[in-house]
Amino acid sequence: MRKRTNALLVALCVVSFAAFAALCVLRGAPMADLLVYRAEGAAVAHGGDLYGFTVTRWRLPATYPPFAAILFVPAAWLPVPVLKAAFLAGNTLLLALLVALSARLAARPAPPHPGPAPRTPLSPPLLCAATALCLWLEPVFQTLLFGQINLAVTCLVLWDLTRPPAARYRGVALGIAAGVKLTPAVFVPYLFLTGRRREAATATAALTGTVLLGGLLLPAASADFWTRRLYQTGRVGKAWIVDNQSLRGLLARALGDPAPGPAWALPAVAVGAAGLYLAVRAREDRHGILLTAFTALLVSPISWSHHWVWCVPLLAVLLAEGRPATAVLTATAFTARTFWLLPHEGDRDLHFPWWQQPLAAPYPLLALALLASAAVLGRPPRQPVPSARMSSASTIR
Repeated sequence: MRKRTNALLVALCVVSFAAFAALCVLRGAPMADLLVYRAEGAAVAHGGDLYGFTVTRWRLPATYPPFAAILFVPAAWLPVPVLKAAFLAGNTLLLALLVALSARLAARPAPPHPGPAPRTPLSPPLLCAATALCLWLEPVFQTLLFGQINLAVTCLVLWDLTRPPAARYRGVALGIAAGVKLTPAVFVPYLFLTGRRREAATATAALTGTVLLGGLLLPAASADFWTRRLYQTGRVGKAWIVDNQSLRGLLARALGDPAPGPAWALPAVAVGAAGLYLAVRAREDRHGILLTAFTALLVSPISWSHHWVWCVPLLAVLLAEGRPATAVLTATAFTARTFWLLPHEGDRDLHFPWWQQPLAAPYPLLALALLASAAVLGRPPRQPVPSARMSSASTIR
């Protein structure tokens, strides 16, 4: 019976990846973001203007900090077809790693047992099947199709946050992830407020190190980015299009205003403060981590749909808590692609009727519902997760 189940799981994996490969061939796998990364690496290697170019027919510019561009230099050494194949293979492996890390997050115990999570390794067939199914979640699918680095950044953050309390250099990977994409920095105050001050300091030091390295190797580009480009959110793209699944995108479309200004900024501050408060107050660390991640996606000026790969650990936690119906509904929301089905050519995104607004913003609405459910449950404050020093002292005793 077990052999038959494993065979079915492997068959599911083969069919899923074969279908995805066929779609990539049919659609040509444009991987526009990957081409931007390659151009960034080339600009660093050849002394070009890092923030002065645009590439692809969509005229996409560089938007990441200089430290990220330094990491992209090897991408400039490979021919585009080889680079695309390498990114597809690498992102597939990273998805499998994210599934495994999500299972580890879901197994984290609640206080008064704040030690490392029990080992819950997924069997190779089950890991393969889960990876094959997660491939069709819209954020994951778009990440692979665009050649994005969301899976790498999320894996860095989740690996660091789920390590044992006594693990050395906890916080370094989080700081590096924030140095590549700034939004993971929201986990620093989360760590500090939950009593993990050493980890918060380590993450801050690692993030500062990425900034200093960028300034040392690319002084002009660093000055340009940190004093000017960082605040030009319009460089990233139009915040009101359906691709943007942040709170700002939701409000811009609902109000029919491409620049909602205070109508977005004030709710974003309120949601950010409430989300962080609920994350710190959560009884279980796995809930706190998810609430922090989804709060960051909500309040970021732009959270493209492919940024929402945190849906994978969310589904793992829901399944681990015995809520399969909620997990199915959540997976449906992240698979249905309702916002792509709406007419959104030109500025039609700003003119949706009221009944299309929920279809245009399923991810922020789901995240707001997650925060609301955490607030309604009103769980008592948890005990702080012990630091590495406390954990070691407890072991000695």
